[in-house]
Amino acid sequence: MNAVQTRLKVRIRCNSCGEKFILKGRMDKGKIDTGFKRCICDNEHDFEIETNDV
Repeated sequence: MNAVQTRLKVRIRCNSCGEKFILKGRMDKGKIDTGFKRCICDNEHDFEIETNDV
């Protein structure tokens, strides 16, 4: 099993349509993993992402 991973509260805002998502994620090798793939408007690349420790 891996060492304890830091859980993060991740806020994602789509820069195309303005939709907002709040997810829980984990820091994995310098990247944030939430499982989020795309917005409901089919945008896959243009996001504003903020994180906070949970």
